[in-house]
Amino acid sequence: MNAASDLNNMVPVTVLTGFLGAGKTTLLKRILSEYHGRRIAVIENEFGPEGIDNELLVQDSEEEIVELSNGCVCCTVRGDLMRTLNDLRVRRQAGELKFERVIIETTGMANPGPVCQTFFMDDDIADYYRLDAVITVVDAKHGMATLDQQEEAQKQVGFADRLLISKKDLVNDVDYEALRARLIRINPRATITPVHFGETDIKDLLEVSGFNLNSILDIDPQFLAEQHPDAADEHDHHHDHAHGDKGDCGPGCGHDHHHHHHEHAAHNDEIGAFVFRSDRPFDPERLEDFLSGIVQVFGPDLMRYKGILYLKGINRRMLFQGVHMMMSAEPGNAWLAKDKKGTKLVFIGRKLPQDIFTQGLENCLV
Repeated sequence: MNAASDLNNMVPVTVLTGFLGAGKTTLLKRILSEYHGRRIAVIENEFGPEGIDNELLVQDSEEEIVELSNGCVCCTVRGDLMRTLNDLRVRRQAGELKFERVIIETTGMANPGPVCQTFFMDDDIADYYRLDAVITVVDAKHGMATLDQQEEAQKQVGFADRLLISKKDLVNDVDYEALRARLIRINPRATITPVHFGETDIKDLLEVSGFNLNSILDIDPQFLAEQHPDAADEHDHHHDHAHGDKGDCGPGCGHDHHHHHHEHAAHNDEIGAFVFRSDRPFDPERLEDFLSGIVQVFGPDLMRYKGILYLKGINRRMLFQGVHMMMSAEPGNAWLAKDKKGTKLVFIGRKLPQDIFTQGLENCLV
């Protein structure tokens, strides 16, 4: 991972994804046409014979448009994405292109996971580009049906740092709140905002720092709060009490350790989230062994995971995050005397065995 001092010199990248017909193209046009003082390179890969109004975009703005012609960058042409990013880097360094940011627009049928992995896998890309955030656009009118019918749509929600709900004016308040509650159950950490014809504060989309946990703490102090402002208590699982030799609480503890299920009437989503927290430190070696094993076994089903680790013998936060099987950890800010030391980890994935994760993490506590 890159040192914090290098982040300002790196090119930030936003991954724009969303359901078919949800309004990604409308949003992208707005970002490109609205004056915000930035030059943007677009990597676009929609299915179909033509790209999204490519002539219009080139005509009406100074941004560079880079299209991939042979399919979905997210699943079949990851190599093309690497080559495209490296080509943009070489041409920018040579002074042939001028841009300050990259937006990758994925097809509506794509899992954004492989795109995100690219920024962890290739050293040249990881050193030059900074993955800023995944933005997912959800169609309010058809969102429920899309989530029911397409697991890829659930993955798009699970990967998101920001969820934008379009076409809210086409549904009633009851249906909107039902969709919103379902999105929170799938991804309790993403900010949810309704948008009308792509109208939204551009800064909320282009300065997210979703993959920089130090920045997350600066921008969103709620990250370490007891719970997401929108999420119900059921998503946080506390492990800050003393355990007996077998990891059991005493009578009357009141904690339901390994029997929590995220089942909701009518919608049995395969993608879901849970949170682990503890005020006790981890043994670093035990934790590393456990997390390495978990990623090897469950990596394909892990969408996003991130958090702050409290480790024995280390007087600073450790920042932990990953996408699928690409896991990283780096030192964060030092613990201050006023800080309440503790761990908080958020896991979002497909049918993750929460009991195994929870018990294994508890076994790593000192």
